[in-house]
Amino acid sequence: MSAERFATMATTKLYIVYYSMYGHVAKMAEEIKKGASTVDGVEASLFQVPETLPPEVLHKMGAPAKNAEHPIIPIAQLTEADGFLFGFPTRYGMMCAQFKTFMDATGGLWRTQALAGKPAGLFVSTGTQGGGQETSAYIFLHFTYIHQYLLYELYS
Repeated sequence: MSAERFATMATTKLYIVYYSMYGHVAKMAEEIKKGASTVDGVEASLFQVPETLPPEVLHKMGAPAKNAEHPIIPIAQLTEADGFLFGFPTRYGMMCAQFKTFMDATGGLWRTQALAGKPAGLFVSTGTQGGGQETSAYIFLHFTYIHQYLLYELYS
């Protein structure tokens, strides 16, 4: 692509969509946004997926309050993005239930292929080495195939 053509492209909307119970993945998402925002023509936005646990359970687990500056993304809003970075913690070698619930709710977008061809990346985090980062990414591949994303992966 020529430099002139690239210079005339509209802003690319990058949605960084994550789930974070204890704030670790949220911190990763914020750092990724900082980096993405240094790229000319990229408008990076942070979004959280909905919590599935009741507040009293989260309190008993010692989970801090969610970052109110990062809105909960409605499923339909995903269609507005040009590309995605999805992030979540690993639970026993799988994506956490909150993120899987969110992805399961994208069936209507799959039916219309509303996300097909959009680039997507992935970042995951665990508390230990060998905690399942690789298998979590592997499990997420199912959603990339369904939605026909172009996939890129990041690990922590």
